[in-house]
Amino acid sequence: MARGEKYGLNEKPKNGRKTFLRLVSFVGHEKKMLALVAVLIVINIACSLGGSYLLRPIINDYILPGNIPGLVRMLVILAVVYLIGVAANWIQARMLNLVGQRTVLRLRITMFSRMETLPVAYFDGNQHGNIMSRYTNDIDRISDAMTDSLANMLSSILTLVGTFVLMLVISPLLTAISLITIPIMYLVARFIVKRSRRYFSAQQAALGGMNGYIEEMISGQKVIKVFGQEEKVESDFEVLNLDLNEKSKKAQFYSGMMMPAMQNLSTLNYVIITIAGGLMAIFRGFDVGGLAAFLQYSRQFGRPINELASIYNSIQAAIAGAERIFNIIDSPAEPADIEGAVTLPDTEGDVQMKDVVFGYEPGKIILHGVSLRVAPGCKIAIVGSTGAGKTTIMNLLPRFYDIDSGQITVDGCDIRAIRRSSLRRHMAMVLQDTHLFTGTVMENIRFGRLDATDQEVIDAAKLTAAHSFIRRLQHGYNTMLENDGQNLSAGQRQLLNIARAAVADPPILLLDEATSNIDTRSELLIQRGLDKLMEGRTSVIIAHRLSTIRNADRIIVLEQGKVVEHGKHDELIARKGRYYALYNQQFE
Repeated sequence: MARGEKYGLNEKPKNGRKTFLRLVSFVGHEKKMLALVAVLIVINIACSLGGSYLLRPIINDYILPGNIPGLVRMLVILAVVYLIGVAANWIQARMLNLVGQRTVLRLRITMFSRMETLPVAYFDGNQHGNIMSRYTNDIDRISDAMTDSLANMLSSILTLVGTFVLMLVISPLLTAISLITIPIMYLVARFIVKRSRRYFSAQQAALGGMNGYIEEMISGQKVIKVFGQEEKVESDFEVLNLDLNEKSKKAQFYSGMMMPAMQNLSTLNYVIITIAGGLMAIFRGFDVGGLAAFLQYSRQFGRPINELASIYNSIQAAIAGAERIFNIIDSPAEPADIEGAVTLPDTEGDVQMKDVVFGYEPGKIILHGVSLRVAPGCKIAIVGSTGAGKTTIMNLLPRFYDIDSGQITVDGCDIRAIRRSSLRRHMAMVLQDTHLFTGTVMENIRFGRLDATDQEVIDAAKLTAAHSFIRRLQHGYNTMLENDGQNLSAGQRQLLNIARAAVADPPILLLDEATSNIDTRSELLIQRGLDKLMEGRTSVIIAHRLSTIRNADRIIVLEQGKVVEHGKHDELIARKGRYYALYNQQFE
């Protein structure tokens, strides 16, 4: 896979118009406030246009005749009109800022709520840093457009319409002349829009890819340094950075062309109108006040076009960001439970797999007709070479993925006929990779069951041998953990994860290499705790240290997605088959 494809740099832009309208629909939730903002914008525009129109009588009726008292009175009226417009503009700007922030808030909530419904497969197949970029960079782009550009866009459109109407009132002929450059403006704008939209979408995709790469490199600094790969990492980053630089330059170049192009065409238009108006004043008796007002409107007619051009950059970046946000919102959620799905009562924990076939991708089968049973309260261990399918079984039991064929049952009920939430409440999983949330030690353990009391949390920690090291922390159970608990050792983090599973008190335990990050001494302590924890519970264990599963009720040996052996430890050793070979490899 090319680096650009891997980091999402070659994403194709979607329908910009459709995305814009959908983004507007999010703003539409604030209908009452938007209506008030629209009224204030109309007042502001009316004051601005009305003030310009007052130039006609001021020049014709007061300046040219030399009516000083009347001129002073008209200037006061003009000042009041403009002050009303300024006040309306200030209020609507504040209100629109509030509308923009509420819209961004709604977008974040919608995106996060949707993310919580996505299947595990989505996160397995998408770079975490790229997803994070949508919550930060893309949302910020939309926020900037909402708070800074939306009012200008609405105001510019209304100003354009109002100015055109008043120009018609003053002189239809000069208005017709002023429209000469409009087709040229349209063609130039269309040319720029068509190209810049593509590059803005590419820019946002490249930015997300680069952020994803940075997130990976920050997480992997120890690996980078221990293998001395700083130069390679810098080289790869330079490729991504240069790609972003190139796409950003093209996006900014085309969007930057818009405003100067429109300004030059507006200036050309102004010159044409000035010449034509001057000739009309000389040869057709067109009043000087009308000409002054019309020239003012011709400037105002070009200003909203220029403003629309100036905010084009922000709007295009917002649309590109919105496309990526809607990509998450539109991603298929975890399939709904089937009609009539049941809620498990207090289960006994009888787990069976019958002829299960599964592959993460079509045509690439991982499990080939696997069958096994874990009787209630029994403990089975699954062993095998890397890639044999051990962790895949762990992913299938809680329905992180659905099987292709066969059947998995709990207490005789097909898990596809059980509500996912109910099925998962009856299971607790401890993975090889630990994860701790920002919060206290107490809160992290309680995450397994939010209604657990402090004493239940402490009992769970004692059971899993975590209590002794927690007591030695500076603030004990109230010690704050940040950055995935990096202030703890790998073994201590795993002990907290196991304590979290213990406090959940489930009838079914899934342990995927649960002791892999724990030293030998800690492993002996935790093994005693795990033995107590597994008493009376159905337990499925994956262990890389085969010595830790000698007392399992049954050991399943997987190879290439098939069960090749099963039995107790002593039986399998006596057979001198695949398990015997795996066991002895650990001592070679």
